Amino acid sequence: MKKSIKIDKFVVGIILVIVLAYFFPGLASRESAVPLDTISGIGISLIFFFYGLKLNPEKIRHGLKNWRLHILVQSFVFLIFPLLVIVFYPLFKSGDYLHIWLAFLFMASLPSTVSSSVVMVSIAKGNIPAAIFNASISGLIGIVVTPLWMGIFLEHQSGDFSLLDVYTSLMLQILLPVFLGLLLHRYLGGFATRYSSYLTLFDKLVILLIIYKSFVHSFEDGIFDSVKLEQLALIYSGVLALFFLVFFIIGRVSKLLKFSTEDNITAQFCGTKKSLVHGTVFSSILFPASFSIGIILLPLMLFHVTQIFIISIVASKVSKRDDTGEIVTSNQ
Repeated sequence: MKKSIKIDKFVVGIILVIVLAYFFPGLASRESAVPLDTISGIGISLIFFFYGLKLNPEKIRHGLKNWRLHILVQSFVFLIFPLLVIVFYPLFKSGDYLHIWLAFLFMASLPSTVSSSVVMVSIAKGNIPAAIFNASISGLIGIVVTPLWMGIFLEHQSGDFSLLDVYTSLMLQILLPVFLGLLLHRYLGGFATRYSSYLTLFDKLVILLIIYKSFVHSFEDGIFDSVKLEQLALIYSGVLALFFLVFFIIGRVSKLLKFSTEDNITAQFCGTKKSLVHGTVFSSILFPASFSIGIILLPLMLFHVTQIFIISIVASKVSKRDDTGEIVTSNQ
């Protein structure tokens, strides 16, 4: 009997808050007395404080041993992904789709996910310690690299973009909480591990709040009125093409490097993921007020749904392999 594919509750939550943003925008409207900006700002800092608490310095040092796998994953996450989008820049730099192209570049330059990467690698019986290391280190690298990629193009598009201001905001809102969390890991790391599921729920609630706020403002400004159905289909086609292209290339490179089946799984699963958590946080810091955050987050949210759906199917399939690496079917 085949197992049915479970619908990710976070994906359902994203859809619900977008619907709420459309029909019930009151809490996040610009005239609202509720200080959602302050609440979400505190929530963001707490997310990264807890992230620092969960980082085990000893495990990170131990994880450096599998350096070829880590270099491959991070190269795809922060180099190959953005370059695959940048090659199309000449087609969009002077057209009406420039903001959508910037949204794709933003998505492509983000770090890998943490929790879903590790969970999917675990289901697929991949290299779990390497997945934990790559997911953890990716978030730290992204704080530096993502703004650099975006700064190259945003400085030309917006006069009020300042890379110095961006890094100052990132230092105060993200790096400082992570550093404090790392300092307190020795004392509170057990707490973070014990209540990890609750902290993950907190992360998702903060992200849903930011998405709700972003889409309320986008609906108020009529941003999505200009997005036609065929344009939405084109955006999703681009998302699918980018995902499968990276998934295929990283799989081929892993085989050329003669990685084990477990390392190959980790490379493909971690190297093709993009973090919605970092995306929602970075978008409010990186992009000037003249940009619609709803449009900027659209390809990322579509990618998030896609990566969870496809990787969960692949993970379920490869988990049925035998000792030789062959997939065992139910009628064997």
